[in-house]
Amino acid sequence: MTTDTSRRGLAGRARPRRENRNGLLMSAPTLAVVLFASILPFALVFVFAFSEVRLVDIPYLFTEPIDWSFDNFRRALSNPAFWQALSTTLLYATLTMFGSVGAGLAVALAMRRPFRGRGVVRALLLVPYVLPIVAAATIWRTMLNPQYGIVNVFGREHLGWESSVGFLNTTSTEVWGVSVPLTLLVVVLFEIWTSAPLSFLFITARLQSVPPDIEEAAALDGANGRQILGRIVMPQLRGVILLLCLLRFIWTFQSFSEIYLLTEGAGGTQVMALKVYTELVTRADIGSAASYGLLMSVVLVVLLSAYVLLSRRKVDVE
Repeated sequence: MTTDTSRRGLAGRARPRRENRNGLLMSAPTLAVVLFASILPFALVFVFAFSEVRLVDIPYLFTEPIDWSFDNFRRALSNPAFWQALSTTLLYATLTMFGSVGAGLAVALAMRRPFRGRGVVRALLLVPYVLPIVAAATIWRTMLNPQYGIVNVFGREHLGWESSVGFLNTTSTEVWGVSVPLTLLVVVLFEIWTSAPLSFLFITARLQSVPPDIEEAAALDGANGRQILGRIVMPQLRGVILLLCLLRFIWTFQSFSEIYLLTEGAGGTQVMALKVYTELVTRADIGSAASYGLLMSVVLVVLLSAYVLLSRRKVDVE
C-alpha cells in the first residue's frame, strides 16, 4: 500500500517536469528563430553603435580589439541632417497616423449599414493593402510622372497648369501663398492609401461587436444620429483607435520601402530609415548607421512606454 502510494507520488511529481520538458522542446524552434533573427542582430547593432566600425573592418572584427566610444552618437546629435531627418520622420509619421486611422474610421462608419453590393465594395477597399508595395509604388510613379503621367496630363489640359509638376522631387511649393512640402505630402497620401484598409478592418470588427440594443434604446429615448455616434459608438471604438494610432505611428516611423521606391529620399523625404540606409550603404559606416538605428529605437521605446502607462492608468480608473 505504501509502495503504491509512493509510486503515485513520484509519478505525480514527474508529470509536471515531463510537461515542462515537452513544452520547451516544442518552443525551442521558435526561440531559436527569435534569438538568431532578432536578439542577436540587435546585440550586434548595440555593439557597432559604440564602436568605430566600417564595412572594410568586417574581416578583422573578431581579430582586433574594439575601441568603445560615444563618438557615433556625438556626431549624430551634432549633425543638422540628423535633426532634419528626425523632424521629417515625426511629421511624416504623425500625418500618416491621423490620415490612415481617420480614413479607416470614416469608411468603416460609412459602410456600417447594409446596402446592396456592400461585400464587393469592402473587398475592393482592401486592394491597396494587399497590393504588393513594388506594384503600388510603380503605379503611383507612373501616374505622377511629369512627362506622361495622367495627373500632369489632366492638369495641363483641364486645370490650366502652365507646366508639369514634379510631385516626387519638389521639396516645397507655394499654394495660395503658403509653402507646402509637396513631395512629402504625396508620400503621406500614398501611405494613407495603402494602410487605411487595415484601420478599416480593425474598426469594422469592433463595430460589429457593439450591441445594437444600446443604439435602439438611445433612439427610443430621443437621441439623434450624431448623439448616438458621439456618445455611444465612439466610446466603444476608443481603445482600438488608440491601438491603431500607436501601431501606425511605429510602423510609419520606421518606414523605408515606400519612400525609397517612390522618391529615394528626394524632395525633402529623407526620413530616419533612409538616413540609416545612407550611412550604411553610401558611406559604408556601420557604426554611424547603428547609432542612428538605436536613436530611432529610443524614440519608439519612449512612445511605447507612454502608451503602456496610459493603458494602465485607464485600467486603474475603470
